[in-house]
Amino acid sequence: ERQRLWRILSSSLWSLPGFCWWGLRRRREKLKTVLIVPQLSACGVPVGDGFAAESLNAARRIPAVLLRRFFFLISFRLGWQDQEWKEAGETKKNSGKHIYGMELCNKQKHQRKNLFNIASIDSIYERKFVSLDAVLEVMILDIQLLKGTSSYILTLGDLWSSNSIDLYLHRKFYDLIDGQQGILRKGREVRLTGCRLRTVLAAGSSQPRLLPTEYLVALLDEEQDDDAVLLGAKFCSDTFSCIQLKSIEMGADYCFYGRLDKIGEVEVQGQLKHLKQQRLFLYDGNSDKLPLVLWDEQISLARLLSEGSMVALERPFIAQGNCSGIEGALDIYLEYGSATRLYTVPYIQHEEQVMIDSTQSRGKLKAINSLDSCMKNNDSQCSHLSQVMLPRNSQGSIDFWNFPLRLFIADIQPRMSNVSLYGVVTYINPLVTSQEIVKIGHLMAFILIIEDRTGAIHVKLHFENSWIAGEIFPGHTIFISGLASLSATENRLECVWNAEDVGASIVNITKLPALLTSSCLHKITSLSGLSTSNICMQVCEVYIGKMELHKLEVGPSHARCGRFTRKQSDGLHRCSFCCCFCDDETICRLSMSVILHDALLGEHGEVCVSCSGQSAAAMLQVSPDDFCSWPEDERALYLYSLQNEAFMVTIYWGSEGSLNSEEMTSSCWRIGHALKC
Repeated sequence: ERQRLWRILSSSLWSLPGFCWWGLRRRREKLKTVLIVPQLSACGVPVGDGFAAESLNAARRIPAVLLRRFFFLISFRLGWQDQEWKEAGETKKNSGKHIYGMELCNKQKHQRKNLFNIASIDSIYERKFVSLDAVLEVMILDIQLLKGTSSYILTLGDLWSSNSIDLYLHRKFYDLIDGQQGILRKGREVRLTGCRLRTVLAAGSSQPRLLPTEYLVALLDEEQDDDAVLLGAKFCSDTFSCIQLKSIEMGADYCFYGRLDKIGEVEVQGQLKHLKQQRLFLYDGNSDKLPLVLWDEQISLARLLSEGSMVALERPFIAQGNCSGIEGALDIYLEYGSATRLYTVPYIQHEEQVMIDSTQSRGKLKAINSLDSCMKNNDSQCSHLSQVMLPRNSQGSIDFWNFPLRLFIADIQPRMSNVSLYGVVTYINPLVTSQEIVKIGHLMAFILIIEDRTGAIHVKLHFENSWIAGEIFPGHTIFISGLASLSATENRLECVWNAEDVGASIVNITKLPALLTSSCLHKITSLSGLSTSNICMQVCEVYIGKMELHKLEVGPSHARCGRFTRKQSDGLHRCSFCCCFCDDETICRLSMSVILHDALLGEHGEVCVSCSGQSAAAMLQVSPDDFCSWPEDERALYLYSLQNEAFMVTIYWGSEGSLNSEEMTSSCWRIGHALKC
């Protein structure tokens, strides 16, 4: 009877509605015996006097004691199940800020460089999907060994989610689990990508789990004793310079530790353009450089790292081949092999307070110590000082990319990066030793001196292959960004500029047409008011007084830099500024002298100026090739017809290259750009 009752009630009496339906069905059969049973709530707890339930017949009546015991079992079962669901919900809803170790992680997380395409655990639960290129930055909450197997399951949580998720660990990382002594342990932060989500019911669990992924990077902390010992004992003994091909052939393993300087772009290799390649450039403790080459699906690892962070490579595959792109060159480079594992020490971006004086017209920077001294002395003049927080880059230099005020040369101090300056070029030349240009790696070096009203500074310009900054001559006003300052050996401050750096640019403002077309950017100056001591640009309204044909020079020039070229004995044209042969980049260039008169009312100034290149073509209103193709008498007549033509010109005091000599011409008034009125 008990077994029969269990079969009947187990199918319909697990809740109060099912029990009511069973009693009402029996009542419709008009049976005689009525039993009073306790009324149950939805969770199985008696709450009232009960309700009538009728038995099949009087002879086979169910004892009331049996029913009371059965209802007790139901109450116990439902209460236990509610408690189980509650505990499971608390585990699932465990917020990251309440998990051990998450508080420290939360303080450091906002200082790290943000990664791209980060996905949260909550978003995985909501969408029930995770893309292969998604990045998970999580912490290990628990490590379990799957019953009956040798597989490990990691319970992961992050700072943004209230849920946790399980991950089947890849067998490549099994030996990293060793209780609290292993690298992968509770509280360890990891980054992973290339994950696939398993959502079907399996192994008795309906919760979604992540399938194993090979692309997992453990985050280390140099300030933690265990991590510091690991890095010092395992990774700091090998350097890039100690790699020996013979030892590699004998099966030797290397472990390297270096700084990730740059993450290269994804390139397409192979004849069918189907092979993807990406290079990560690493510097070790000896400043030796070596690339880590990733292929096809391995490029997902680049999303787990950030520039400036430290990377530890365990057992990388060392290969030899043409990695630099130079024909015939064989380079040693690293690859992510089947036994390779990566660890990283994230780059934490520190900030520093910089004081600025908001009342001074030129916004001079103040040292941070000036504020402290003012506070100690209760100086009332400190009221106009304000602070701005600027980050430090991976080399420890203060990053001025988002600095709100204009910087002057007097504000430049050692260990500053992403500095932008306006100034006048007073000197520019290739950095030469014994008449040969100095090359640093594959870079070409030039020396540039910029001056503003607060001082002058030396800048070393580095280009990948050749000069690409256009025409820049002494006297031109330029805007240069992406400078990094460093201390020189001669007690002189120097800056370095690399054309390949992000944000690096050079703009020649003297040659900008927008300077003349925008009245808000300039102030008209009379010719009599020109001053050689004025280092800013001077814009004048003039008309042509006299142009003589015998003062006009025509010759070949290099299109990249605007310098005249010299024809060698072998017939090739060579640019002395770029130190290269440039037959394919040679154009015709005009250089001439013009007498200008003041076009302003009441002004009678007159000045002789020189112009060449684009400014000369704008004054002639004809291209140099067309002008050179005319006969000599037609040239003279054309120059005579240009008299009294009105122009708006940018005039500066400077010099340019000479057609008959490699030396620069003497300084004189020159036209930077001309616009016909």
